[in-house]
Amino acid sequence: MNHDAYDDNYIRSILNNVKTIAMVGASPVNVRPSYFAFKYLAQRGYDMIPVNPGHVGKTLMGKPFVASLADIDRPIDMIDIFRNSSHIMPVVDEALTLSPLPKVIWMQLGARDDAAAEKAEAAGLKVVMNRCPKIEYGRLSSEISWMGVNSRTLSSKRAPIPTQGMRLSLNRTSFGGGQTAASDRAAKNKTETT
Repeated sequence: MNHDAYDDNYIRSILNNVKTIAMVGASPVNVRPSYFAFKYLAQRGYDMIPVNPGHVGKTLMGKPFVASLADIDRPIDMIDIFRNSSHIMPVVDEALTLSPLPKVIWMQLGARDDAAAEKAEAAGLKVVMNRCPKIEYGRLSSEISWMGVNSRTLSSKRAPIPTQGMRLSLNRTSFGGGQTAASDRAAKNKTETT
């Protein structure tokens, strides 16, 4: 697997097929990137589990923190690692002791450990490094195009405004959606004109 460039279909298949995501290094502090990613993915229908031993006893969006992957009471499809590269191998080692094994190890932006990736892939897991599932989801579902970010897709047709309950191109329903006054007016105007 070339971990310097991922095919969109590889990322899309992961995001379409996982349901339960354990986020190692999740934070309840609402200005941390892990908080934004956790909230975004939870609003897209993923069963999110915050993993951080420093926050046991607290919750994140109503989900109780657990100290380790071993403390999770259900199968995990994907482990999203929000730790720096030096902490990845211990997380992968712990993941490989789980039964059943997770399907995916995902290392956040700036995080890469080729040895850990090789170990996980040898056990049959898919691996993504140095990417954010929130960003990839937004890019592949066209939600991110509304924020003026290059989606690498050329089209003269503007993507639909993501509204609550809308079926997205990643086979999921948006629970958060575009809930701004501007997007609400645009959606209403579109409905009235069609």
